[in-house]
Amino acid sequence: MKPSSSSLRVSPQATARISKSERTRAAILNAAFDFLWSRPFRDVTVHAVTASTDVGRSAFYQYFSDLHELMKTLLAIVQDEIFHTAEPWISGVGDPVVLINDTLAGLVRVGHERGPFLRAISDAASADERFEEDWRLFLEGFDAAATARIEADQKQGLIPPFEVRPVAVALTRLDAYTLIQAFGQRPRSQPEPVREALARVWISTLYGAEWIGSESSDLVRTPCANRIECDKDKGP
Repeated sequence: MKPSSSSLRVSPQATARISKSERTRAAILNAAFDFLWSRPFRDVTVHAVTASTDVGRSAFYQYFSDLHELMKTLLAIVQDEIFHTAEPWISGVGDPVVLINDTLAGLVRVGHERGPFLRAISDAASADERFEEDWRLFLEGFDAAATARIEADQKQGLIPPFEVRPVAVALTRLDAYTLIQAFGQRPRSQPEPVREALARVWISTLYGAEWIGSESSDLVRTPCANRIECDKDKGP
């Protein structure tokens, strides 16, 4: 049986005593994720989101000024989830091929769960300037992180020289639209072929075609993990 809701849940803020307010807010966010799991963005209304909860329309507006703020909050949650899964490649040390394989496996896992929401926010961006700006900032956050990581690996001789930002943007856009295409509607694609496709492109583009299909390489990233640290090591 196909799942009717996302298995990734939003939890109340971790505190010694979780307030009713935090539980209510989390319930609204989870209801929105669940609604978008099977329904398009054009069907989203406050009533539709709250129908499966004990939260009334007036209570909804105690937490979110409108649907735009709700969707923007959901987008921030997904961004945090993706950055968490990207941590091995963005900040890790050791074999970068191992690190990027780990990161792409996590990215595909999140995409498989959040694909319907990513499609919803992407669709909304085509019709509403506010959502368009939110989506742009969302993508640019990953552009910046990928650019910094690639530049740092270039300084360590792990990646050949080229102008970094256009390549980083191309790779992050590839990720976003591949995940939307594969997982944003039913029937969803199987995760593993998607992961393999993304790995082929990322690894061949950055670290060399000889490592395609490999779980590891003979490359080694040292603790000089970012551009600022590398520049410091070089001295004046």
